[in-house]
Amino acid sequence: MSVTQQPSPGQGPESDGDAAADRLRDRISADSLTTRRDYLRIVATVSGGLAIGGVGVAAGILHRHGDSESLPEAKMVTADLPPGQSVAFRFPGEDDRAVAVRLSDGSLVGYSAVCTHLACGVLWREDRGADGELYCPCHEGVFDARTGEVTAGPPPRPLPRIILTEQADGSVWAVATARSGEPAQEALCRQFGESRPEMAQRLGCPAADRATTTESRRT
Repeated sequence: MSVTQQPSPGQGPESDGDAAADRLRDRISADSLTTRRDYLRIVATVSGGLAIGGVGVAAGILHRHGDSESLPEAKMVTADLPPGQSVAFRFPGEDDRAVAVRLSDGSLVGYSAVCTHLACGVLWREDRGADGELYCPCHEGVFDARTGEVTAGPPPRPLPRIILTEQADGSVWAVATARSGEPAQEALCRQFGESRPEMAQRLGCPAADRATTTESRRT
């Protein structure tokens, strides 16, 4: 699902109306990424108090992308992703919203599409800067499209990363997740370490190197 490009706001009363319309469209687009179960979770959070809900998310009480220690099953995101396009998908589970983006220079990035503030849907805005930006319309949260770092608004943490790979046929696959702010190699070593030790060794994971050395000594 590609994000529709929005015009840059100008000046004056008419542009204020255009900006308001843009924000409304963004909210509708973000809502389209939110399932009925997501709405129930958000309503429950609100009924318990927004402050409590915000503290819970910030403190890590609620589920986050990348929390699992096990390696998720690889999933094809799309058969093709040209530069300047994005696609919404679910990974690692069907309740985990994510977005993949091909930046203008061809770089491929993927993130959780759940804002780290209060779990609203995050969209990619291609018209905002050289790389575009990841934007949460609920409370004006903004994330850097290249790194996932917070650049504006109330989100307390970067977006968790979805680790993507591209096959020879151009298809894009999601293979692992990283916690908010966690380096990609550390995340891969954590998840590949036990289930795919040969891959962990190729990645240069410390635990895999130690295991290989120990096995060599035994033989």
